[in-house]
Amino acid sequence: MVVSEVRRYMDAAMDKLSPAKAQQMARSVMKGQGREQVQKAAKDLMKWSGKSRDRLGALVRREVKAQLKTMGAATRDEVDALKKRIRELERGGAPKRAAAKRPAEKSSATKKTSAKKRTAARPSARKARG
Repeated sequence: MVVSEVRRYMDAAMDKLSPAKAQQMARSVMKGQGREQVQKAAKDLMKWSGKSRDRLGALVRREVKAQLKTMGAATRDEVDALKKRIRELERGGAPKRAAAKRPAEKSSATKKTSAKKRTAARPSARKARG
């Protein structure tokens, strides 16, 4: 019977304890006590349950954060910074370091188009011969 009581308290710590369930638990513990004492015990159980749930949640968050860091997963801030960078690049508002690379990219793009023009001219020259 003691084990089942402990289990109920542990469940109360992990789940949100309703006022009705807190009253029921307080009555089972405070048998023969006055109504005011049972209500106070129920109120205390609800506070304890809330604090325990908060502590358990904080513990889980810390552990998950530590495991993600160990795995090398990006944080929300890092992902947000990358999203911002992508938006800047899509708008053409690249930072100075990327802007220095642009003239080289334009010249290579020009070379590609001129190379395409030559290849386009060759088939027509072949047709004239044939």
